[in-house]
Amino acid sequence: MTHNLDLAGALLVGLAGSAHCIGMCGGVSAALSMAIPANRQHFWGRLAYLLNYNLGRILSYVLAGALVGGLLATTSELGAGKQAIAGLRLVAALLMIALGLYLAGWWQGILLLERLGARLWPHIKPLAGKFIPFTSPVQALPFGMVWGWLPCGLVYSMLTWSAAAGSASGGALIMLFFGLGTLPTLFALGGLADRLRYWLTLRSLRLGGALLLMLFGIHTLWVGIASF
Repeated sequence: MTHNLDLAGALLVGLAGSAHCIGMCGGVSAALSMAIPANRQHFWGRLAYLLNYNLGRILSYVLAGALVGGLLATTSELGAGKQAIAGLRLVAALLMIALGLYLAGWWQGILLLERLGARLWPHIKPLAGKFIPFTSPVQALPFGMVWGWLPCGLVYSMLTWSAAAGSASGGALIMLFFGLGTLPTLFALGGLADRLRYWLTLRSLRLGGALLLMLFGIHTLWVGIASF
């Protein structure tokens, strides 16, 4: 079963990654806004579309987490499988530290992961166009599921962590909590919380989140090394 500390860490990554989310998802938010019918461009109308979009996005994260977590779980009873999971936890810890360095603006190495995924994205992105312009909020759900596969270093790092969970349910839970952590930023980008968007972009808040991530990564790395 996934440790509560893992879930707290996943939530922290989602919250602390707000600056990255704003950069990555700004274009998605613009496309989402333009696809909403003119007669629904009010608070409650936009809220309905944003809820469905984010539900679809998080469902994609949960599905991916369950897949990678379940894949490793099939070998967890074997000695090699256990060693692989322990090794993945070390990789996840290192990626956590790399994420902290990236969010603090001190190292951009995590962007290499996004470049790898960028090769596949052009084949997936056209699927989102099949659901716009929207005629109902429900159409925003599959639209969000497609955009959930957008190449993102934060997501890829969390998938490594999900694989190290050692079970489909554990991997799904980690991605669920990560997705929940990104909600404030995505709602702010959707125009429902302009003041929140201001706070999320503050340098001091981003640096504090980055330091917390690095401390968590160092702790996870220490525990992982001790388990060998």
